[in-house]
Amino acid sequence: MHSDHQDENFDDSESSKSQRKRESQAMHDLGIKLVKLGKNTLKQLPLDEEVMAAVLLAQKIENKREGYRRQLQFIGKLLRQRDTDALLAKIDEIENHSLYQAAHFHAIERWRDRIINDGDDGIQAFIDDYPRADRQQLRQYVRQAQKEQEQHKPPAASRALFKYLRSIVDSQA
Repeated sequence: MHSDHQDENFDDSESSKSQRKRESQAMHDLGIKLVKLGKNTLKQLPLDEEVMAAVLLAQKIENKREGYRRQLQFIGKLLRQRDTDALLAKIDEIENHSLYQAAHFHAIERWRDRIINDGDDGIQAFIDDYPRADRQQLRQYVRQAQKEQEQHKPPAASRALFKYLRSIVDSQA
């Protein structure tokens, strides 16, 4: 029976060791992610002064291979000593917000292109989805944008149409 108990302990310590390695790697990866973020994004994160200073130093010495590697290890060690749940949640929020913003921007671009290319049919489809849009305003932008395209001029009307579409879409969100 005694040997069974030792085997159980061995299994527990083995899984604990593997778990610690996974957690250590996760904190190392988080450290790398932090170092790659811009200063404005870092300011939004719940980082204490010690971790922030370590991340900023790593950014400065990124081209010094060995020092940079050791600094990343140090950041990982600091992160292992802290509760990183709030930090991970904030990073996730920032990343998802960026993805949402990009998707939102592309959706409005698609509306703009459809309206310019399809004319009244595109305008009607947009108004069906966004009844507060002004049909006359849209037609005016389309005429100007098509005229600019024909004359190979800069797409000022196309940009104006995009801004107008964004104001309508955002006001209805």
